[in-house]
Amino acid sequence: MNNLRRLKLRHLEAFVEVSRQNSVSRAADVLHLTQPAVTRTIRELEEICGQPLIEKDGRGIRITHYGEVFLKHAGTSLAAARNGINALTQLNHSDGPMVRVGALPTVAASLIPQAVKSFLDTGMRNRLHIVTGENHVLLDQLRNGELDLVMGRLPAPENMQGLVFEPHYRERVVFAVDKDHPLAAKSQISVNELNAFPLLLPSATSIIRPFVDRLFIEQGIPEPDQAIETVSDSFGRAFTGKYSAVWIISRGVIAREIDSGQFVELPIDTRATLGSVGLNMRAGDVLDSAAQCFADILKNLSEKQASPALAG
Repeated sequence: MNNLRRLKLRHLEAFVEVSRQNSVSRAADVLHLTQPAVTRTIRELEEICGQPLIEKDGRGIRITHYGEVFLKHAGTSLAAARNGINALTQLNHSDGPMVRVGALPTVAASLIPQAVKSFLDTGMRNRLHIVTGENHVLLDQLRNGELDLVMGRLPAPENMQGLVFEPHYRERVVFAVDKDHPLAAKSQISVNELNAFPLLLPSATSIIRPFVDRLFIEQGIPEPDQAIETVSDSFGRAFTGKYSAVWIISRGVIAREIDSGQFVELPIDTRATLGSVGLNMRAGDVLDSAAQCFADILKNLSEKQASPALAG
């Protein structure tokens, strides 16, 4: 362990270059060092490793068996360090690649603003492009290369072609009303009471609609008389707040309103709607440094935000 602490990047650079050039003098020229300096560095490395790495071969040199074994690891480590430095350099360029993020309503009003603020606080200069919309639209844009990431619920298997999903936390659908709604203070709610008010439903193409449909069947809730389909969170907030509507929506969309007391979650068991929320990415793609940084921020925020209230 003490020997490992003595290992420096210059040791790896010298050894890899000597191996590449098969010559100490040529390696010294490439590294802009003197030949004695390179020789001394190699000797230090051999002392650290405890094995001979280079030996004389006539008028030249050759890599020993120990050196061949070490070279594979030294080259990988050196390349990783250089890639890391290059990645940091790219993040400081104002003309670096734009980070393009799609967000479903469940995270557009909660996680995404926090992630954007955290990204800006890092000092990175890559421009952000944030779009919201229906799940199938965002996933198509992701497949086509128009987006780098899509944050939201786990899509149905048939919509995952060419994509991978990284789960972050679980969330359920809730029935919510304004704090002054006639049902807000009730501990139990009948189907007839629920049907007496306008009901905002996720649209037929939304990712949570199948969960809601199954919930209706399981709990014997009939097709509502006053049903309004929408995926607009701004409309949902306004209509629910003013017109005594019952809004069926992912809890994350209105978590802030529920926590503040503006909206109230009705006592209806919605555990059957529990589903994974996370990141969708193109299969096989490697995110550039800025996009990966944003993805890491989302993951860290998700871990902090996941709670019994969200998971239900």
